[in-house]
Amino acid sequence: MRAVDLFSGCGGLSLGFQRQGFDIVGAFELWNVAAQCYRENFSHPVYEIDLSDTKKAIDKIRNLEPDIIIGGPPCQDFSHAGKRIEANRAILTDSYAAIVCTLKPRCFIMENVDRAQKSNAYMSARKAFKETGYGLTEIVLDASLCGVPQKRKRFICFGMLEQEDDFAKEAFKSRLANKHMTLRDYFGDTLGFEYYYRHPRNYNRRGVFSIDEPAPTMRGVNRPVPKGYPGHPKDACAVTEKLHALTTIDRAKIQTFPDDFKWIGTKTDMEQMIGNAVPVNLASYVAATVNIVLEGKND
Repeated sequence: MRAVDLFSGCGGLSLGFQRQGFDIVGAFELWNVAAQCYRENFSHPVYEIDLSDTKKAIDKIRNLEPDIIIGGPPCQDFSHAGKRIEANRAILTDSYAAIVCTLKPRCFIMENVDRAQKSNAYMSARKAFKETGYGLTEIVLDASLCGVPQKRKRFICFGMLEQEDDFAKEAFKSRLANKHMTLRDYFGDTLGFEYYYRHPRNYNRRGVFSIDEPAPTMRGVNRPVPKGYPGHPKDACAVTEKLHALTTIDRAKIQTFPDDFKWIGTKTDMEQMIGNAVPVNLASYVAATVNIVLEGKND
């Protein structure tokens, strides 16, 4: 299937779909650093177009003749890390819906943080999808049950024309792992450390984790252990000078990017791209589900 990736970032969703045999024919990303990083890793074009200009976007995407549109509109307005208010950027969810509903590809995947499902922006988009004739499967997936050593919950909306709602629910659920993937499950003993620090949003949360549990969500910021870190009763070990602080590349690996993925930009840019990305293995899980459903519909 010909696929177009909207709000592609550095390409986590594209890479997962590409691994499952989808032909990514174009990506759209306005942030020039992420667009350049994408170009370093893929051979198809990436367009630096503001997708809030839906007419311009639709004209360009129509020429690519996609069978499926995939993408995750920016989630800052819905994320747990933010102020939990919907601001102007949430309008990009409506832009995504307008593009899909105008072009009417056979199916689409929209991905976002778990709390986006309850947002006004998503409710508006959902109404548009239904009026256009899409059946919707809406599900929150925990990445640690989908081949990613990280507790990261993401909302997935899989839409397909002329289907009943929940048409793919069983295909998503039936292949989930029966236990959460730990870093040791994924990396074995190759990491070179047993315990590590991931800076918490506030000191009411712990910051020290073991590789014998799934990693917490990789966010867009990364800090070494601050001198003022007070410790937490649930820390996996005591804080010492030997405690490993995750590097940028550690975080990319936990997001299941391959070792040969090329990163560009400043450290801050790279950390932001990694934190924003869809874990590659989660994207692959979603893409495999799309394939299973399509094969069933084509029988």
